[in-house]
Amino acid sequence: MNAAIIFVLLIVLMLTGMPISISLGLTVLTFLFTLTDVPIQSVALKLFTGIEKFEIMAIPFFILAGNFLTHGGVARRMIRFASSMIGHWHGGLGLAGVAACALFAAVSGSSPATVVAIGSVILPAMVKQGFPKRFGAGIITTSGSLGILIPPSIAMVMYSVSTSTSVGAMFIAGVVPGLMLATALGATTWFIARKNNYPRLDKATWGERWAAFRESVWGLLLIVVVMGGIYSGIFTPTEAAAMAAVYAFIVAVFIYKDLPLKRVAKVLLDSASMSAMLLYIITNAVLFSFLMTSENIPQAMADWLIGQGFGPIAFLLVVNILLLLAGNVMEPSSIILILAPILFPVAIKLGIDPVHFGILIIVNMEVGMCHPPVGLNLYVASGITKMGISELTVAVWPWLLTMLIFLGVVTYVPAISLWLPHLLMK
Repeated sequence: MNAAIIFVLLIVLMLTGMPISISLGLTVLTFLFTLTDVPIQSVALKLFTGIEKFEIMAIPFFILAGNFLTHGGVARRMIRFASSMIGHWHGGLGLAGVAACALFAAVSGSSPATVVAIGSVILPAMVKQGFPKRFGAGIITTSGSLGILIPPSIAMVMYSVSTSTSVGAMFIAGVVPGLMLATALGATTWFIARKNNYPRLDKATWGERWAAFRESVWGLLLIVVVMGGIYSGIFTPTEAAAMAAVYAFIVAVFIYKDLPLKRVAKVLLDSASMSAMLLYIITNAVLFSFLMTSENIPQAMADWLIGQGFGPIAFLLVVNILLLLAGNVMEPSSIILILAPILFPVAIKLGIDPVHFGILIIVNMEVGMCHPPVGLNLYVASGITKMGISELTVAVWPWLLTMLIFLGVVTYVPAISLWLPHLLMK
């Protein structure tokens, strides 16, 4: 009964158009102060203790690093490098866009940042070369979602914080699925381009490829700094995020010199406001999770599902459907912070690996970012392409179908997510 009251209250508040973070906070406070005897001091204490986890500090640092790179010309150099390597294949610049998104995802940790950085450079170039605008928009909208699957990823940090799963293990687990999805999106791009005989670039010489690599190497080295530092045990994911922010600042301001010092203050302010917004959502989600646990809702849900004879296969199917439906009305960070703490205990009780479950949730979030009505990447891509949401929705469907097929594969083949963590963390 209590569970029904909580969710009805949350849905009613969200339907009024209230931001999800405020809806969460009001739901918790209304329920606690009218239907329970929980003292206000314990709520205040939970607010503070809930966000004093060391891992949460990684979020503002990764946001800052991504913003420095977005403004610092790194994307343009990555596109040039990717074009020199695979631009002569069918789809040319489109394939280079997928590869550049994968590379930029490995340094930014954010999907919208990847769409903005790569899309704003490559889309005009594709249109100029004779590609249909829809084709380029479809590629960038969906490939940009790699930003939350290829580590480092802000969404993975949020999942780790809300379920007490290792951030390092999640980062390692994202590598193989990330590369597989990038390959699948590239194959879809190649197939469509070959079928429609879209233009290709001239094959670059090895000298041109070396020059493009040398120019982009400072941005690419950030992948080595972050992932190499974590895997070798030199520093934790949070320390890696701080290193990434400092390194991105040095590359953007002093090496590439694309970001003047007078614009650094604006980048810092933008990063601070984005971090504050996410931390506010996290704070309210922590309260919501506290309420769920205190009312014993996840445990009751786990017992009920097991009592109904639900095994891991049926449960994972239900989770996918639930997350895809949630993607229609909420953005990824809210879904992870609200649903992960509820579904996680059930998954553990059914013997599902927490890291595999995390990757499954992240891939679901990727799909949700690419379809209406609240697909974040669609709105970002719409701003860049000046195309309507309905037109973009039609444009993305071949790649979206590829992502849904990949979701099915990654759901029922845990080895895709777990092979590398098991290999490196023995």
